[in-house]
Amino acid sequence: MAAQGAGMANKGPSYGMSRQVQDKIASKYDSELEQILVEWLSRQCGSGVGKPEAGKIGFQAWLKDGCVLSELINSLVTGDKPIKKIGSSPMAFKQMEQISQFLTAAEKYGVIKTDMFQTVDLWEGKDLAAVQRTLSALGSLAVTKDEGTYRGDASWFFKKAQENRRDFSDDQMKAGKNVIGLQMGSNKGASQQGMSYGSSRQIL
Repeated sequence: MAAQGAGMANKGPSYGMSRQVQDKIASKYDSELEQILVEWLSRQCGSGVGKPEAGKIGFQAWLKDGCVLSELINSLVTGDKPIKKIGSSPMAFKQMEQISQFLTAAEKYGVIKTDMFQTVDLWEGKDLAAVQRTLSALGSLAVTKDEGTYRGDASWFFKKAQENRRDFSDDQMKAGKNVIGLQMGSNKGASQQGMSYGSSRQIL
């Protein structure tokens, strides 16, 4: 009985998260995407990272200490590597710290906040679909940036739309304002003269 209790302690309480909600989150996890991500991370980071057992549990266990993720972001960045020290540790706080370093580096690389998973999503397995979303966004960025560091298949991730900045001169801006003014029309000469609002009501 004590051994069973110890196993439960590692899982962590769900704090009111219903079974339905957990099932819904789990249903967003994509097994086909998992295969693509595993293949990409293996190619990107080299044979040293190995490959996980198929399935969510294997995927989580493979990434949980943050080392594979750290190797990944370092392999995508040219020049100074964002994560200086990568080391596997059995201690929970060290693993979470390594994941956190990856998330910070991924954001600097260009992954937007809405595409980022939270440390607990991976470490506690709360939302592995969110982890997939972050890795997919990272893959898309790597393909889009085309800096020669991406080692996967170009068809695995879509290219992100590039920002198309346009710089206008002051004269162009002023001319644009005039056009907008003309489009709105003119209210010169407009009045309410001759408009009737029905007959007035007699108050006795």
